[in-house]
Amino acid sequence: MTTDDFGPTLIIGERDTELNDRLTEELIAFNTVATGAADRGSFSVKVADEAGELVGGLAAWTWGGLCGIDLLWVRDDSREEGWGSRILRAAEAEARRRGCDRVAVSSFTFQAPGFYRRHGYVETGRTLGIPGGHADVHLFKSLVATVPSGQS
Repeated sequence: MTTDDFGPTLIIGERDTELNDRLTEELIAFNTVATGAADRGSFSVKVADEAGELVGGLAAWTWGGLCGIDLLWVRDDSREEGWGSRILRAAEAEARRRGCDRVAVSSFTFQAPGFYRRHGYVETGRTLGIPGGHADVHLFKSLVATVPSGQS
């Protein structure tokens, strides 16, 4: 759909992967100039069973000492086996290896905010209006070990 006959044209349509790639490239360049941080990266953690089927995994990015977890999922029949915790700990270790000192993630209220809290993440805010009356819970964790007061 176009809206103008003269000059630039506004086009609305289905997701455009070429446009998405260009927007990402432009925003990365803008963000690098604004922050001075150009060390963008990404990584994944994957668990497969003996048959090669996916048990679970995680996708994350790193930038300027921050690790952002985009996706973490574990298959229903493997959730009681501790795979979520092992995947998360592996991702935190990889983030540290890449020079990150903090992690951010969001999880809908019907997903796993309690899981992240049990792993030391603290809520920093919520986005309301998720279908079904839910919210998107934003969580943060420092990866810097703290020394209890009175100890050195």
